Amino acid sequence: MTFKLFRRKLVDRDERSTELNRVLSTVDLTLLGIGGTLGIGIYVLAGSVAKSSAGPAVILSFFVAAFASVLAGLCYAEFGARVPKAGSAYVYSYVCVGELIAFIVGWNLIMEYVIGVASVAKGYSGYVDSLTHNHSMKAAFESVYQVDTGFTAHYFDFFAFGITFVLTLILAFGVKESSLFNNVFTSLNLIVVTFVIIAGAIFASPSNWFIKPEELEDPLKMCKNETVITSSKPMDLGNGGFAPFGFSGIMKGAATCFYGFVGFDCIATTGEEAKNPQRSIPLAIIFSLIFIFLAYFGISTVLTMMVPYFCQDADAPLPFAFQFVGFHEGRWVVITGAIFGLSTSLLGAMFPMPRVIYAMASDGLLFAFLAKVHPRFQTPLVATFIGGIFGGLMAALFDLEALIDMMSIGTLTAYTLVAVCVLILRYRKDDQGVDDADGSEALFEQGFSLSRAPSIIFNAANLGLPTELTSRLTQWIVVTYCIFSVAFCAVAVFAVEQLEQGDRFFLALGAIFLTLMITCLVSLSRQPVSRVKLSFKVPLVPLIPGFSIMANIYLIMELSGQTWIRFAVWMLLGFIIYGACLCSGRTDQIYKAAEEAYQKKRRHPAGKVSIASIGNTQIELHDHKRNGNSNIKGSNGY
Repeated sequence: MTFKLFRRKLVDRDERSTELNRVLSTVDLTLLGIGGTLGIGIYVLAGSVAKSSAGPAVILSFFVAAFASVLAGLCYAEFGARVPKAGSAYVYSYVCVGELIAFIVGWNLIMEYVIGVASVAKGYSGYVDSLTHNHSMKAAFESVYQVDTGFTAHYFDFFAFGITFVLTLILAFGVKESSLFNNVFTSLNLIVVTFVIIAGAIFASPSNWFIKPEELEDPLKMCKNETVITSSKPMDLGNGGFAPFGFSGIMKGAATCFYGFVGFDCIATTGEEAKNPQRSIPLAIIFSLIFIFLAYFGISTVLTMMVPYFCQDADAPLPFAFQFVGFHEGRWVVITGAIFGLSTSLLGAMFPMPRVIYAMASDGLLFAFLAKVHPRFQTPLVATFIGGIFGGLMAALFDLEALIDMMSIGTLTAYTLVAVCVLILRYRKDDQGVDDADGSEALFEQGFSLSRAPSIIFNAANLGLPTELTSRLTQWIVVTYCIFSVAFCAVAVFAVEQLEQGDRFFLALGAIFLTLMITCLVSLSRQPVSRVKLSFKVPLVPLIPGFSIMANIYLIMELSGQTWIRFAVWMLLGFIIYGACLCSGRTDQIYKAAEEAYQKKRRHPAGKVSIASIGNTQIELHDHKRNGNSNIKGSNGY
């Protein structure tokens, strides 16, 4: 059973049978990253986080989230460089690490795509509702069917469910994405961002960044008697000023703001098409995230200067801000641009969802019926319908804030695993002979003992090539580092008040865990590195992947308890499905068929056996994050 959980998908590293041309420059990749990342976050995120978590300091929350995204993007780029075919973190994990990690990553990707669809649909509903008088659409839905569980939204959003279902039908029956949609979507977003920053700056009032505590006694007066602060529960207005909720509020906001940078990973999947991937991929990731951060920075700055943070409309903050300052023409410009932009964004968000479901089902990790392809429409009909309906229900039943947090925790978990895998793989002995030793390392392979522990842990012999022992050792060091990171972040998040008050016990506890983390990184830096040549490698290993792991874990812990519960339920459901597939024997059958095809191809290199097509119906799908002419057959890349 242990072998089954960690068996890897067999792919020949030397296989480069791709028809993709290396034509993408750094500029192309940067624009690809911007187009794949800007979305509902531009229209909702700044106002929502400013109101509930960070206040005007939301700009710092975006900076922290952008920094964590850069680290994750670099790790993702190296992870993708280890597989000769373009694809997602799911296939990279399956090829490089093993089946269990691949399932966890893939299951989190499914959640990312489902929640991505749901959040865009919910944001779309909020902007349409802002067109009505006094949010009459929301009031109508509440009068029809109210939900008061304390765990979901207060009403069933029929519009969000309906628009998702309609687009699911469109996709299920084979309508293909046009690259023109992506261009229009990106252009509209940039136009809206530019308009909001320029027009908003005219009405900006810096005094809204320095609201005094006594001014919070009558918030309705400052909000001009708008109804956006009324609620069934009293609202925490913080202490006023630039950071009304303190440092913890900034970091809590950063965990939510991470949602605004999801999508940059599309750059890391272009290793086969980039002219110079070693240079272009990291630069494109950094440039695109800088540009996206500047967009969020500009939006957040003018938004919190136009409207006091506690007066923000969490569902449609941009049009409300222009209404608040009396610029009604600007309100209509923003609403119109947002609705057109969100329409194409929703269609684009739905494209990858059935693809990863189809790929995992084709590999035997999900139920077989999810891999069925309609003979006429050549689409994974069942996977598309189930994913779309589930996304619609999520949009209808949960508030936008809950959806954003759920997407953040799933994505942060996946990126944490990617960084862990990068560390393990960098120090693991290659199984295709690249790191075979000449016998000089035989003495090191005598085994591990307590007397030799310090010299082995810190590689006192200055071993130049990884061995089986050093590979196992680095795996345990990485796992230990993750455990200490969890402990350190738990102290930093849950004992923040004690730390601010100078509590010696918690300060000492945090210092101990931090010292142990640094010791793990020093030990890793001393271990021999694999000589496998890659198109891109993360610099400053193990520092960057290690810091990425810690940053991601910290942001995960900043999310709410309800988000953790929803995530736990999602993961439990996934493990039940995975266990059922393992017990059925279908996973074993597909893996054995792929293994036989792999061995046959190794014996006959001239043959044309495609491992990725074993057991898979040939299907043509178009990636919404790549150019419209890139076609992927089977589950090669997914």
